[in-house]
Amino acid sequence: MDYDVIVIGGGSAGYAAARTAQEFGAKVAIIDKGPLGGLCILRGCMPTKAILRSSEIMSLMRRAREFGLRASKLRADLGEINDRKRALVKEFADYRIAQLRNPRFALISGRARFVNRNAIAVGRRTLTARSFIISTGSTVADIAIPGLKEVGYLTSDDALELRELPESMIVLGGGPVAAEFAQFFCRLGTRTTLIQRSDHIFSSTDEDLARPVEDRFRQEGMQVFTATQLQKFTQQDNAKIAHFLHNGKQRTTSADAILQALGRVPAIQSLALENAGVQVANGCIAVDQQMRTSAPNIYAAGDCTGLYEIVHIAVQQGEVAGHNAVGHTTKRRVDYRLKAEVVFTDPQLASVGVTEKECREQNTPYRVASYPFDDHGKSMVMGETHGFVKLLCHPKTGELIGGHIVGPEACELIHELIAIMHFRGTVYDLMSMPHYHPTLAEILTYPAEDLAEEIQSSG
Repeated sequence: MDYDVIVIGGGSAGYAAARTAQEFGAKVAIIDKGPLGGLCILRGCMPTKAILRSSEIMSLMRRAREFGLRASKLRADLGEINDRKRALVKEFADYRIAQLRNPRFALISGRARFVNRNAIAVGRRTLTARSFIISTGSTVADIAIPGLKEVGYLTSDDALELRELPESMIVLGGGPVAAEFAQFFCRLGTRTTLIQRSDHIFSSTDEDLARPVEDRFRQEGMQVFTATQLQKFTQQDNAKIAHFLHNGKQRTTSADAILQALGRVPAIQSLALENAGVQVANGCIAVDQQMRTSAPNIYAAGDCTGLYEIVHIAVQQGEVAGHNAVGHTTKRRVDYRLKAEVVFTDPQLASVGVTEKECREQNTPYRVASYPFDDHGKSMVMGETHGFVKLLCHPKTGELIGGHIVGPEACELIHELIAIMHFRGTVYDLMSMPHYHPTLAEILTYPAEDLAEEIQSSG
């Protein structure tokens, strides 16, 4: 064999897998078609958070009078926002590229295609290995809606490269990508309409967690349509027109631009997985908790598995795949008990563990309590009163099984709940831990106290 392990794809999952396998003494090659850096750095987490920071500041500047300040002649320069984003992305990408080009790996440029379970073709070369790890990521989903291709649309990749603000925009979708971009453009001055098929945005989570974000969108001037059915798109002069059903009624809305943010799909079409006996389910590579595919020597990690499109989970999956691919007799498994997710809208939405929706679907018993930010001292003085915190616990022991925060700095606050759940802590632990006053974090103690009292009173 040419290598012990070949990793296909050098993004977050792939690099984590390659690093882990190499640390266990494996001879590792990484195949990447480029550009190097991975989705998170190049077109996902980092560039989107860079531009969102600009819209956050713009929003605060518009609220200056609320805090006794004055700000006038506000204007957004999307070109300059883009330049800042590009500089940051280059810095992040350069660091990752240096890691990939480290001599401890063999970095090979090109597209990989399986010949059989132990061989891949990269251009004219054939490379063999004892084990493979697929980490090719995802690509924008091609959704078939009559007329959409004809009128033209932007993807999230395209939106990151715009240098002029559209006067108006229709955003299709209600997931994290759609919501973050919709609020970004709305705050910078684009007349924005969001159209979502489900009854609320963030359809995979609890409805009560989504509503404060929808309310904030509408307060900022965005049109938000949920529970819709897209029918077709037409064009009149320069206006792109969406035709859809909303609450049983025919509706139309028009804009200069359409952002298609209806999701992503695994980028696995060119791998010839059938040659290696790797099974695909619903367009995703099927894996077990060891990240092993249906082929015993082939593993997969990250977005190509379709499990969770979240970077830190992709890294965990890559590390498990890298460990197991080396051939250890003791196999590692990915534990999703602490699965966490953050949406960087304003208010932010952060979650760890199970939702109420999941508890009901899985018949998991639970207790739940919540507390609003509009009755919390620190959030009130900050002027950030949208949202609430919600805790789910075991009905008898009080062990935390889920935590959800929609509100200011939720992306940071959630880590207190992650830490407590990591050590299988309880609501009693949370309420007894000292919390500095006045802070946002102390709001977490209020629902914990309510749950503790409820458990004690129930005997």
